[in-house]
Amino acid sequence: MTNAPLSDDTLDRLDAWWRAANYLSVGQIYLLDNPLLRRPLAREDIKPRLLGHWGTTPGLNFVYAHLNRAIQERDLDTIFVAGPGHGGPGVVASAYLDGTYSETYSAIDPSEDGLRRLFRQFSFPGGIPSHAAPETPGSIHEGGELGYALSHAYGAAFDNPGLLVAAVVGDGEAETGPLATAWHSNKFLNPVTDGVVLPILHLNGYKIANPTVLARIPEDELLQLMRGYGYSPYLVSGGFDGEDPREVHKRMAGTLDEILDRIAEIKRAAAAGELDGRPAWPMLILRTPKGWTCPAEIDGHPAENNWRAHQVPLENARDSEEHTRILEDWLLSYRPEELFDESGAPVERVLSLAPEGDRRMSANPVANGGLLRRDLRLPDFRDYAVDVHRPGETVAEATRVLGQWLRDVMRGNPEDFRLFGPDEIASNRLQAVYEVSPKQWNGEYLPIDADNHLGPAGRSMEVLSEHQCQGWLEGYLLTGRHGVLTSYEAFIHIVDSMFNQHAKWLKSSREIPWRRPIASLNYLLSSHVWRQDHNGASHQDPGFIDHVVNKKADVVRVYLPFDANTLLSTYDHCLRSVDYVNVVVAGKQPAPQWLNMEDAIAHCTRGIGIFPWAGTEAEGEEPDVVLGCAGDVPTLEVLAAADILRRRLPGLKVRVVNVVDLMRLQSEGEHPHGLSDREYDALFTPDKPVVFAYHGYPWLIHRLTYRRTGHANLHVRGYKEEGTTTTPFDMVMLNDLDRYHLVIDVIDRVPGLAAREADLRQEMQDARIRAREYTRAHGEDIPEVAEWTWGGGSRTSRIDSTEADND
Repeated sequence: MTNAPLSDDTLDRLDAWWRAANYLSVGQIYLLDNPLLRRPLAREDIKPRLLGHWGTTPGLNFVYAHLNRAIQERDLDTIFVAGPGHGGPGVVASAYLDGTYSETYSAIDPSEDGLRRLFRQFSFPGGIPSHAAPETPGSIHEGGELGYALSHAYGAAFDNPGLLVAAVVGDGEAETGPLATAWHSNKFLNPVTDGVVLPILHLNGYKIANPTVLARIPEDELLQLMRGYGYSPYLVSGGFDGEDPREVHKRMAGTLDEILDRIAEIKRAAAAGELDGRPAWPMLILRTPKGWTCPAEIDGHPAENNWRAHQVPLENARDSEEHTRILEDWLLSYRPEELFDESGAPVERVLSLAPEGDRRMSANPVANGGLLRRDLRLPDFRDYAVDVHRPGETVAEATRVLGQWLRDVMRGNPEDFRLFGPDEIASNRLQAVYEVSPKQWNGEYLPIDADNHLGPAGRSMEVLSEHQCQGWLEGYLLTGRHGVLTSYEAFIHIVDSMFNQHAKWLKSSREIPWRRPIASLNYLLSSHVWRQDHNGASHQDPGFIDHVVNKKADVVRVYLPFDANTLLSTYDHCLRSVDYVNVVVAGKQPAPQWLNMEDAIAHCTRGIGIFPWAGTEAEGEEPDVVLGCAGDVPTLEVLAAADILRRRLPGLKVRVVNVVDLMRLQSEGEHPHGLSDREYDALFTPDKPVVFAYHGYPWLIHRLTYRRTGHANLHVRGYKEEGTTTTPFDMVMLNDLDRYHLVIDVIDRVPGLAAREADLRQEMQDARIRAREYTRAHGEDIPEVAEWTWGGGSRTSRIDSTEADND
């Protein structure tokens, strides 16, 4: 803690760093050559295409400089999250000034040539993006899409008790729904076991072309809003009407010291057990002009403190001598001759503000989480196996079994594994994890909460926002830890764009040698389309898989385990993997269990395979038809169809092929898991009809297999947007995925069967009608379906006492 006044020397160093960072930022946006203006600026020195965002950058540079000063004086462990990610030139400039950029990219050294390369690469073909991208040292948040700065910041702070995360929230970003919700993350932060997030709401007044809401409400209303979120707000405002920036520096330094003193006191009191209730953590509101320090007016229009400063205030810097001189005067206003020596290196007065070593925010290993990631200590999933002596004989809830394994994963990794879910952990049958660790909750407790598994330091994170759960998990993963996000399948679409950004981050970071691999982003999607019959059409959508498959094959994986043992084997693999997005869809309802653990491991290792016990082809014979399946309910229906064919058409040679790893269907040249054409044809044959029952939208299977030799023989059944509140079997009938319709498909597609087996075809149609009528009369599925077992044997129940759904 310190209350020392800001010395003149420190003030000079702050101002010098800020001017240098601003100069470097403008240079990145505009300059192709002549980086230090050693000669008059010429048209040829300016980039032909001017890209980037200036408006937020000087404010980011201002905050970065003051954090550097605080880090030096207090030895703080700090990372910087730039919510306005388009302020990339500022974050890059600061990484260059503190030396990390040159250490990372040796060609961009502290020299005039290095500056030229720094400027030239920005938003330039073959260079770097305009955001705080993976290429930027110290960044864990690109900000290409607004709304997630605070979510990422809090995710980084969880289980990092000594870390300060400075998260700048742009006032445009503050208008997004995810960011508005993210303020509530302070109710999930434990002051003893977690780090601290310092939100910095940067109000510069404008978005792309409009004023921002929070900059145009009365100040007392804004302060009340932040207090209502549970923060203690501090306000710094300045830079308007030609105010001397040095005066703003003084106010900022004093306020930041007050904030950091308050944070230190909260942490001390928490460690000593003296805190009474949830603390009101400090947050800072910084109000400065949009595009601060750029020309006040360009071509008769206001530039500074105006929406025109948002991107490139001087869009035509090389089209006339007048515009070129405006840019030159702007650059010279930072007095670069005071900031860089004859060789082009920053002078000592600038460099002296940089913290040392890993204390530099751009060099902090937390922001390159793969450096800190440790392999999880995983219990042997085989110890949690469901006993399966005969296929389909045993009944279990797959995700409930997985929950028992995740409970012990959590027990064995008490500092770097968390489970995230939008109020659906118990609903998805994973509540065994509460036996080890409660749901983290730092809000108010009521007596009635005694049996609700709430606690101030838990490993399960539940808030009814998929955005927050994913944002927290991303921040947690990017800083070197592990986790799982569970959600209802239909509503994971809420984070489609967040998934996009993370997948793109992984793609880029895999190509950057100094970015070390991070733990994979693992989804567990349950309460899926085929068992949302009770909630109806609004809860029925398997399309997230389609969205995921659009991304680079090096990054995405999709798994459809069909029982508890295949789910255990699949998830053990997922938690051991790095740099992927793993999407696992699994059912939570009581269902037949098909494979013992040994067979499940072999099947999941292959990712695809024949069920020899389900088909009727003799060894060495080709099948007459192949029944394919992917997903738990489609597998059940295919096996029931195979059972009917076995009994009714004993001479028909049927092969059953199940797919757990969906990407095995692609060609080997399109995905690392893809089958060769020879392997694919060996399973599905090049010329026999294939009837495929798929968990999701059927056209995805066609898309994955369109190059295969036998694609013309492939007929896919799946979800086709037919759903309502009904029974489980009626749901599959509505989409023609039921066993009876699959038998009809076989009869229609195997040459010669349609004419010979017209009676059986009609019988299957009648069975569908009978099943439909039974549901309408009794409100449940017909017994011949509900009580069906493979081979007609009795089941040995392994169902635990099933709790009522929480959905």
